[in-house]
Amino acid sequence: MALPINIESLINGDTIEWERIEFKQNWNPEDILHSMCAFANDLHNWGGGYIVVGITENNGQPVLPPSGLAQNQLDNIQGEIVQLAHKIMPNYFPITQPYVLQGQHILVLWCPAGDNRPYTGLTTLGKGGQRQPYVRIGSRSMIARGETLRQLQDLTARIPFDDRVNNQATINDFDLGTIQAYLQEIKSDLYAESTSLTLEELAKTMLIVKGPEEDVRPVNVGLLFFTKEPHKFFPRTQIELVWHQDNSGKNFKEQIFKGPLHHQLRDALSFLETNIITEQVVKDPQKAEAQRFYNFPFAAVEEALSNAVYHKSYEIGSPIEIQVWQDKIEILSFPGPVPPVTATILKTQKRIVAREYRNRRIGDFLKELHLTEGRGTGLPTIYRAMENNGSAKPIIDTDEQSTYVLVTLPAHPLFKVSDQASDGATDQDNTSVFNTLEDVVAFVNQASDGASDGVNDGASNQVKEILNNEVHNYTTQLLSNLTNWISREDLFSKIDLSNNSTNRKKYLDPLFDLAWVKEEFPNRKTHPKQRYKLTDLGVKIIKLIS
Repeated sequence: MALPINIESLINGDTIEWERIEFKQNWNPEDILHSMCAFANDLHNWGGGYIVVGITENNGQPVLPPSGLAQNQLDNIQGEIVQLAHKIMPNYFPITQPYVLQGQHILVLWCPAGDNRPYTGLTTLGKGGQRQPYVRIGSRSMIARGETLRQLQDLTARIPFDDRVNNQATINDFDLGTIQAYLQEIKSDLYAESTSLTLEELAKTMLIVKGPEEDVRPVNVGLLFFTKEPHKFFPRTQIELVWHQDNSGKNFKEQIFKGPLHHQLRDALSFLETNIITEQVVKDPQKAEAQRFYNFPFAAVEEALSNAVYHKSYEIGSPIEIQVWQDKIEILSFPGPVPPVTATILKTQKRIVAREYRNRRIGDFLKELHLTEGRGTGLPTIYRAMENNGSAKPIIDTDEQSTYVLVTLPAHPLFKVSDQASDGATDQDNTSVFNTLEDVVAFVNQASDGASDGVNDGASNQVKEILNNEVHNYTTQLLSNLTNWISREDLFSKIDLSNNSTNRKKYLDPLFDLAWVKEEFPNRKTHPKQRYKLTDLGVKIIKLIS
């Protein structure tokens, strides 16, 4: 019976991380035993893995076309796999399926995470074999020792929530049409076979049910993806969107997206793409090409929301919340990241690789649908999409107790609110989201070097007004005269200010506090030849106001 995956996507590593796939050119029962045991232990809650026999490996990558197995080997190998399963304690049985790939026979062993960790396997099938717990370290199966062994022992009988049996549901709560639509979309060979299988047989093949023959029950991930109304079993499993029409907090619209996880995710993304995300073109008369950007890049929004669906806890009756403002999108989910990821790591690192998964099965289904990726690429995708759009960096926040994750995507600083296609949006002369000094500081601190190019007159006037009102009325004049090294006497002379300590404290010191101006001799404030000049941030301010 076919597996509920696309075999070509699996072999090419499109949907499953390479660390979870092991390629074997030939049948080697001892190595296979160790890998089966390691995948069963599933140290990082990745969801187990796959062993592909009949394909050569080169530095963890498959060598195609396959070397293949002789057809008469397949039955013998599958018989040996049953024997190997009894050499693992507790006994562990992978799901096997032969395939023909590029004209060659291969055998795929699906080794899902076991429910009775830790598992141990014999170090050798010959004499003197000892039982040891094997785990995956990178792309290799190794004996767990020291701290790794302690981590594995802590996982004893601890099954992630999405892979647990739900005794409040029955197999009849599944929707056959939804299951078949999923299999058809991912182009699984199991779709063709599904028409001749009972619902129970199909569910068993997909590992979305567990239990003895007389009492087979759905696991939570099956209910989240393949029932029409998962919120009946998991309260408030939905995405709630609040669309603010202005910044008053009183004029807003609400949308709630329910249904199977992948349906509500796609519906929410479709709504955002259709109603919120808008492209704008700004023509600079001094340049041949116009500047094109979006208020929010869709790739960043998609990845942030997909990550929220992937990593939230469905034991907690809290929805995913999206707040759409004119100057930002906020995506809030509960709880925070799984240890060892902390608030500091989340805020300071663009890529997080060393982590466990909260939802090992949910991630697999989303990856098969190409709605999210593994390999720690989520945060880099968000950062890259924002940078490529000329937007400020995203803000990813949690508290010290990791009770939530809040992703804030700032709007492009030059986006005109009046251009946003919303029913409640009113036309206004604002040409950016520079409303306070804080907005200006955030932009120059986070924007790329070229992000200030092409700023229109409206935005420049806004920034000038903010600087004059919230810093002082000589700000733009001082900055304009600091493009090259200059003494304080010459600087103040150019703008008709007396060169004294009072004026220095009042007019020059605030620019130091903002890190827009630097000293030629920073370690000697009173150096007789002391001079001043714009910092890189100060140069960005000049671009905004000139």
